[in-house]
Amino acid sequence: MNTIGFDTKLAARIDHTLLKPDAGERNVLRLCDEAREYGFASVCVNPSWVRLCVNVLRDSPSRVCTVVGFPLGAHRTDVKVREAELAAGDGATEFDMVLHVGRLREGDLAYVENDIASVVHAVRQGSEETVVKVILETCLLTETEIMEACNIAVDAGADFVKSSTGFSTGGATIEAVRLMRETVGDSAGVKASGGIRDRETALAMLDAGASRIGASASVNIVRP
Repeated sequence: MNTIGFDTKLAARIDHTLLKPDAGERNVLRLCDEAREYGFASVCVNPSWVRLCVNVLRDSPSRVCTVVGFPLGAHRTDVKVREAELAAGDGATEFDMVLHVGRLREGDLAYVENDIASVVHAVRQGSEETVVKVILETCLLTETEIMEACNIAVDAGADFVKSSTGFSTGGATIEAVRLMRETVGDSAGVKASGGIRDRETALAMLDAGASRIGASASVNIVRP
């Protein structure tokens, strides 16, 4: 802890998230104010709020993250690509895209890899500083499928694998995060998200191998 009264090192590893469908501009502005105050790694918002966040956080180290193909991942690839391109044009530098779970579970691994690689290629056209995280929705996958998804994401050029959307049947688990880290090794980051609401849980996820946390309860997590 520092003298300000919160854990700055932990804050720097959290994507401060607001993806609720009923969130309005006032809520998004508050999210940005909290990111600036606490030094969160990024704000993660739905695509329509990217431009606002970029303008508000222009002089802040907190990055602007958005979601792609959210929350189901079953969009056509060209729709995901266009969504990512528009968000990049608005200034987003981090992109959390949802993997096509149905295609993965059917064994159509070539489709899944192309889906991810297409988004990676689209957002890297303008900048090499962009970060792509692939949401696996681990609650819907077997251990074997989680490992397959991790390997595909890395092969497709993604920077992170991420556990969950927070909109499905379950969120991050210690077991899934540990398996993701064991699978990707040092070749990618691991983001734990979904159901992380307190400091103890966040630290447990980091201990299991997460390098980033996604949470809406970020302020509660970093404060003593």
